[in-house]
Amino acid sequence: MNFNQLELLRYLEETHFNLSKAGEKLNIVQSAASRQVQLLEEELGAPILLRTGKKIHGFTPLGLRVMEEVEQIDLARRNLQTIANDYRDNRTGALHIATTHTQAKYLLPEPIRKFRMQYPQIKIYMVQSSPGEIIDLLHHHKADIAICTEKLDADERLVITPCYDWHHVAIVPKNHPLTLGDIALKRLASFPLLTYSPGYTGYSNIEKAFKAAGLELDVTLAAADSEVIKTYVRLGLGVGIISSTCYEPQNDADLIALDLSHLIARSRTKIAYLKHMYLPSYLQYFIGELLAQSNRSNPEIAA
Repeated sequence: MNFNQLELLRYLEETHFNLSKAGEKLNIVQSAASRQVQLLEEELGAPILLRTGKKIHGFTPLGLRVMEEVEQIDLARRNLQTIANDYRDNRTGALHIATTHTQAKYLLPEPIRKFRMQYPQIKIYMVQSSPGEIIDLLHHHKADIAICTEKLDADERLVITPCYDWHHVAIVPKNHPLTLGDIALKRLASFPLLTYSPGYTGYSNIEKAFKAAGLELDVTLAAADSEVIKTYVRLGLGVGIISSTCYEPQNDADLIALDLSHLIARSRTKIAYLKHMYLPSYLQYFIGELLAQSNRSNPEIAA
C-alpha cells in the first residue's frame, strides 16, 4: 500500500469514478491507474470498488470505510505542511472562503480589508454558493472556512462557531396596505410572497413559522440574492421577506422594512471548518476579525 494508491481513490471520487481522469491527476495512464487499484484490493483482500464489467459505480462498504481513513490521512498531510509553513512564519499562500452572496456583501468587506493589511502576500479566493455546496467545498479541501446559516449544524465533521443572530423583515413599497396596522403571518400570507430559495438565508425558519401557524408558505418568486428580491418587489410582484441587514435605508429609500422578529424565529450565522484541521495563524487571525466585526457592529447578516 502506498500514498499514491490512496490519492487515486480520492481522485476517483472527485471525478465520479472516471478512472482515466483520476489517473491524469496522478500523471499516469488509465491502465496504470487500474493496476494500482487492483494491487490495493489484492492487499486488502476484498473489492473496494463497485463494478459492472469495466464500469465503476462507486465504493463497496469496505471502500467507504477505507475512504474515511483516506480523508484523515489526507488531512494529516495537509496539516503537516501547514504546520511547517507556520513554523517558518510563511506569509505567502492562499485563504479560500466559501460563503453566500449576502455574507460576501455585508459581513466580509471589513475583515478582508484588515486581513489584507496584516497578510498582504496571502491571496484570497472567495466562492459564493449554496450552504450544501459550501459544506462539500470544505470536505473536498476547496475551502478553508465556511460562513453561512443553514445546514452546518447537521454535519458532525465540522467545528462550528456561532457568529451572530439576526432576524427577517418584510419589504414593501411605500403606501402598501401592510404599512398600516399590526402585521401578522395570516395577513402576510394574503399577499404574494417573494423570499429566499430553500436552503438559503433562514428559509427554514420562515417555513417553520408558517407551518406552526397552520398557514401555507406560498412563494411567488424565490432567489438566493436579496437584491433580486428587492428588484421584483419594486416591480409590484409581491411582499419580500429578507434579512434585516439587506435593507439599506439610503439605497432602498423607496421601500419600507417591517420587522418580523416577533413572527419568525431569529436565525444564527456560523463559521465552520473541518475537525482536526490545523488552523494556521493567518486563518486564526481572520476568524478573530470576523467575530470582532460582529461584536463591534452587531450586524444582523444572514446566509
